[in-house]
Amino acid sequence: MRKIAILGIGQTAIAEQWDKSLRVLAGEAVLAALADAGRDRADGLFVGNMLSGLLNRQENLAALVTDWVGLRGTEAVKVEAACGSGAAALRAGLMAVAAGEMDSAVVVGVEKMTDTAGAQTTAALATAADADWEAAQGLSFVAINALVMRRYMHEYGWQHADFAPFSINAHANALHNPYARLHDPITPQDYQRARMVADPINLLDASPIGDGAAALVLVPAEHVRRNGRPAVHVAGSAAATDSLAVHDRRDPLWLSAAYDSARKAYGQAGAGPGDIQIFELHDAFSIMAALSLEACGFAARGQGPRLGLDGEIGPGGRVPIATRGGLKARGHPVGATGVYQIVEIVQQLRGEAGATQVPGQPRLGMAQNIGGSGATILTHILKAN
Repeated sequence: MRKIAILGIGQTAIAEQWDKSLRVLAGEAVLAALADAGRDRADGLFVGNMLSGLLNRQENLAALVTDWVGLRGTEAVKVEAACGSGAAALRAGLMAVAAGEMDSAVVVGVEKMTDTAGAQTTAALATAADADWEAAQGLSFVAINALVMRRYMHEYGWQHADFAPFSINAHANALHNPYARLHDPITPQDYQRARMVADPINLLDASPIGDGAAALVLVPAEHVRRNGRPAVHVAGSAAATDSLAVHDRRDPLWLSAAYDSARKAYGQAGAGPGDIQIFELHDAFSIMAALSLEACGFAARGQGPRLGLDGEIGPGGRVPIATRGGLKARGHPVGATGVYQIVEIVQQLRGEAGATQVPGQPRLGMAQNIGGSGATILTHILKAN
């Protein structure tokens, strides 16, 4: 299998994009990534998307995007893995280029979620849960995560206020990201006063939806020519699954698919938690940030919030997370999120992250994208050479 490099990146701002359709959003990101790569063609296109059929009445999305960006005739496919669709599309593109089936591929994650009423969007998101035993019983994703968070607090003795640093850090970093949805700093008092959504999850524990797209250009590593900036290679790529329903798991407070996919990616990269200099985790809810940090080896069981309380998660901390705002403040256009995470790791490894640049010229970054409440989890490790 060939080693793969990320040659180009592109993204749109995450917002309520009333004047831009699904194809336009995807097209802007794809064309930006191709321009960054210095190319105008690719052998394949992989689209990560969850909700185009339910919210936009548009399937066969990959053919639509290829035609729109001037790649008509190019092999293309849509990949769906709930909120993990972006990273799943990346993994599909990686395997195609690594296997030699293609010499280049564009991966784009795109989602348009704000043209529909909130109840419709919430119901569409619930299709990523167990239809019989979760969604049909009235459980939304915020409700499922609230149950997990309440159990976590009970088991390990944490208070709700102990999770505030996750949101505060994300908002502080998003201030410096022009593509982020939210540009408002928050305080511990703001966090405590926020409106309750599903006890104990309040508005500042939850990520906002939005419309947006992000894209990457993949090529064999030997095709990369030095152009004055670090070359970014994919050092590890792995995926794992767990039960769709949380209540079917042996331990609802352990993300086994995060542990398994991270362990495989670490092995491929020849690295461990102590080597990772940036971790873009899937902080759709603050409880998921804590659980991901534990499953990936950055914190002991039940001690995820301690990293935030000790000031270890900022750009200059031991485990920098959400360095461009994360899902919490950058925004969470679900099918695109996994690609945004990779774009942001590439920015960090190139030294292009501005005021939230991790110091010391980082060389190793990890992104983890979660579909459902931990049912599908993909982990990628990138290395700057």
